[in-house]
Amino acid sequence: MSARVTLEDHLGDTALGAVIVQVAGAGEVIARELARAALVGQHGTTGELNVQGEVVKKLDVWANLAVVDALRDSGVVCTIVSEEMEEPLHIERRCADGRYVVCIDPVDGSSNLEINGIVGTIFSVRPQTSGPEHVTADALQAGHAQVAAGYIMYGPATVMVLTTGDGVHAFTLDREQGRFIRSQAAIRMPAKGKIYSINEANAPKWEPGVRGFVDHLKTGGAGRSYTARYVGALVADFHRTLLEGGIFMYPAETKSPGKLRLQYECAPVAFLAEQAGGRGSTGRRSIMDLVPSSYHERAALLVGSADDVGMAEDFIRRG
Repeated sequence: MSARVTLEDHLGDTALGAVIVQVAGAGEVIARELARAALVGQHGTTGELNVQGEVVKKLDVWANLAVVDALRDSGVVCTIVSEEMEEPLHIERRCADGRYVVCIDPVDGSSNLEINGIVGTIFSVRPQTSGPEHVTADALQAGHAQVAAGYIMYGPATVMVLTTGDGVHAFTLDREQGRFIRSQAAIRMPAKGKIYSINEANAPKWEPGVRGFVDHLKTGGAGRSYTARYVGALVADFHRTLLEGGIFMYPAETKSPGKLRLQYECAPVAFLAEQAGGRGSTGRRSIMDLVPSSYHERAALLVGSADDVGMAEDFIRRG
């Protein structure tokens, strides 16, 4: 039996490794809280709306505090951008040594909490910039500036999927030891798949190219039979796409550029997809090239197997 490689072994003793290990520690704490949330009154909402205008869940608030505390403890994070905070959290006392900016969605798919569905934590790490306006510059970097990205998926097992620019690797939490152990190395996404994932209830609002593409998949026009799967949590839908191929889509709509947030949803999964041989696109441009103009900017997202994303782009371009 081969030796077990821990997350710490995989990352080595580096400043970037320290950031990711702290995110993993927060993930372990979140996993425990999720397992007992119904017993300790953590289900339900706070009665407030976040900056996106969405109802805030109690666990959203709790998880945000957990990840912020963990990132502060890393000693090398200068700025944090979170879905649950209107403005970036600037940790000025850390900036001398704080080499990194972390953009994070503490609980992705929180609408699944009340039904015991899969949820996750998505994170993106970028380098600290310099200059008098470095907080804004830090928080508004393009996806290609990322030095690490990943997610933690809370399901039957707690799994962290990670890239630091050297491919994509998965780590499963050993609950007895309290450590993440590498369970899959150098994951490669199939060049094409047989699954498409999209919220078809939004079909009346799609642009014509998206409708044409989905109809093409449903009627066998691609030369192979596609199956629809949709969980409603980006982490879960992307994880299936990463391992089995196909395409996940939350496209632009007639009155909206997209729903998902660029900095802590679209950009990290696009980085993971590209590192695994896939692609991330808006339908017209690479996600990795987008430079946000606001902290919580939304974007369209088509991500998955390279051939499937390319086919979707062709339909969108033709309209």
